[in-house]
Amino acid sequence: MAKIDFGGVIEEVVTREEFPLSKAREVLKDEIIAVIGYGVQGPAQALNMKDNGLKVIIGQAPEFKNDWDKAVADGFVPGETLFPVEEAAKKGTIIQYLVSDAAQRILWPVIKKCLKEGDALYFSHGFSITYKEQTGVVPPPYVDVLLCAPKGSGTSVRRNFLAGTGINSSYSVFQDYTGRATDRVLALGIAIGSGYLFPTTFEKEVYSDLTGERGVLMGALAGIMDAQYQVLRENGHSPSEAFNETVEELTQSLIRLVDEKGMDWMYANCSATAQRGALDWRPRFRDAVLPVFKELYERVKTGKETERVIQALSNPNYKEMLDAELREMGNSEIWKAGAAVRKLRPGNK
Repeated sequence: MAKIDFGGVIEEVVTREEFPLSKAREVLKDEIIAVIGYGVQGPAQALNMKDNGLKVIIGQAPEFKNDWDKAVADGFVPGETLFPVEEAAKKGTIIQYLVSDAAQRILWPVIKKCLKEGDALYFSHGFSITYKEQTGVVPPPYVDVLLCAPKGSGTSVRRNFLAGTGINSSYSVFQDYTGRATDRVLALGIAIGSGYLFPTTFEKEVYSDLTGERGVLMGALAGIMDAQYQVLRENGHSPSEAFNETVEELTQSLIRLVDEKGMDWMYANCSATAQRGALDWRPRFRDAVLPVFKELYERVKTGKETERVIQALSNPNYKEMLDAELREMGNSEIWKAGAAVRKLRPGNK
């Protein structure tokens, strides 16, 4: 492992130089990797591994026609590399359990009976194992239990792979029956195209992931955008001006500078007026939201957030309710303005 200084804290990470693709192929040469679920993470991880020369099959319920047809369109052949879930799980030696958290709970009795001695059960989220009292997912003792969690959506995992970069991933071994679990998970992490791999636990992965999704990555981001846009509109600014100052400048300019060299670099490339104001207001925003983040983390840690997720996803009308909530967001003025702004970008006409 490479020892890297992360702001004064030394961490050990695994890079492609230390664990090259050639080594990953050697570790996995006799494995049949059954990717269960062709929804969010499944397509990206399956296609990346396939492109890297591994033996990949898909397990997907045919009644979910959109996902089944997508797998066919992506080159998986029914009866050869595409099978119903149970059949694929029986054929695989590594079972990548990539259906949704709610579906993992429902499908677990089917998957569990398919696991053979020495198989590996692979997750990309610590949800089902960490909250086993709620999910009922308790692996048998005769399999390896692995975690490789890309820090990005399936779409980004695939796009970055095709661009030759990669999405960083965390990894963990929950159960090492064969003595090869660490090699297996590192090989899989490299094979799906990870930029680098850093160690975690199933528990820490899900705590950080659920906090991040509800916080900076999605919930908080959307919330503060709504708030700033509303204030600007209430004070007479046009939708175009309010959206550009709230979203467009962030996504098309400033966040790219943060990605390039960090927040201080972004500040350094803005005006002195912007710098002074941002430095003054940063601690006020931090202090305002810190109690909310502490409450959020506590709800994640105690399982209250997962109770909410499981309860909501168990509603037979959940998909319709979700679609209605997403439509409400999409039809709000801020995101209608966003659609208009995107059309006006050069090259989008």
